[in-house]
Amino acid sequence: MSWGKKVLIVAPGSRGDVAPISGVGARLRAAGFEVAVAADKEFAALIEDARLEFRPLIGDARAAVGTEVVQASARDGAVSRSSAKLLKVAKQWFRDLNVDVAGHTVGSGADIVLFNSQGTAAYHVAEARGIPSVGLHLQPQQPTAELPPMVLGRSLGRVGNRLAGRLVRGLERMYFANMNEIRAELDLPPTTLAATYRKQAAEEWPLLHGFSNHVVPRPRDWRPGLEVVGYFWPAMPTGWTPPEDLVRFLDAGPPPVFVGFGSANPGDAEGLGRTVTEALRRAGMRGVIQAGWAGLAAGDAADDMLSIDDVPHEWLFPRMAAVVHAAGAGTTAAGLRAGVPAVPVPVAGDGPFWSHRLALLGVSPGPVSYKKMLTAERLADAVREAVANPAYARRASEVAAVLATEDGVDQVVRTVEKLT
Repeated sequence: MSWGKKVLIVAPGSRGDVAPISGVGARLRAAGFEVAVAADKEFAALIEDARLEFRPLIGDARAAVGTEVVQASARDGAVSRSSAKLLKVAKQWFRDLNVDVAGHTVGSGADIVLFNSQGTAAYHVAEARGIPSVGLHLQPQQPTAELPPMVLGRSLGRVGNRLAGRLVRGLERMYFANMNEIRAELDLPPTTLAATYRKQAAEEWPLLHGFSNHVVPRPRDWRPGLEVVGYFWPAMPTGWTPPEDLVRFLDAGPPPVFVGFGSANPGDAEGLGRTVTEALRRAGMRGVIQAGWAGLAAGDAADDMLSIDDVPHEWLFPRMAAVVHAAGAGTTAAGLRAGVPAVPVPVAGDGPFWSHRLALLGVSPGPVSYKKMLTAERLADAVREAVANPAYARRASEVAAVLATEDGVDQVVRTVEKLT
């Protein structure tokens, strides 16, 4: 029986990392578990609205992505001097986060802990306490010959993918920076990142990936325990109703194009807003422009453009002609669920991977680089192609129909019930 058993879910990161966890937590609560979620303070309302206990993690993710070093990396791309500088900042951030995650896990009284790729300190606390743990990833981060690393996007062939995956995995050492200090406080012997992965493989430790096999097929060279289970859909806010001005705008004309970059913040929100507005007008489309963490807004006040704040994508996207976004895992999933064409503009992190995946699926004409987007003409061409070519909408509808038959959270619940 699950009644009264406690689950801690550790979910550092942005909204795209946390919102799917709200859906996981809500279903676990419905199954009889007591659920607490440790996440950035920005998402307290999102978690509590799902009737889950909220525990704030250290730091301020929104402020962090607004710093110059993060903005420069977003503008310049993953392979750049700016990103090299960002890695130095990230090392200290992960040291602090590891200590905080360990503290939350130790004090949680949980019977099982679930965590994403940034919450790996929870794994070591679970080992010390003798309780089970489960990884919940929204991207395929384990090295494989069949997929490129997230930051590259395009396949390098089987040999190239595996070599690049190992190289990128080496960067995960920064996650591990002070893990042996934490293990010493837990009376655990020292270990290495490689030894941890070997231990997980030997035990077939469960790492469940929250995306569809129809979107990213499970690599055949993954070890047992690495599973692709289907998307984790966010919990819908209770009592939510759409803003009246948004409803009026949607009713006043044909479906518009959504533009939003979520938690990505490349800076110069005013200039970016002007570019987006110009591009949509060149494409002959109305626009719904979401502020996000970049503070994006329409370049001018006019009847054909509407600036909005947070609106649930599961409600908004099905009403769009196409969606333009930074191709993070969460927004990519929402667009696929809605069955609308996509124009990805990868800005950081997993954006390159999901951008190219959307093109391979046939729901997108392909990614537009952030720098090329700033000319407006390139973005306008991509939007025009995504909307005018019926093949993209047809394929998007087919993918959405498949996703509607899947239930990734069910596998999480069954795994937790089995382990507890």
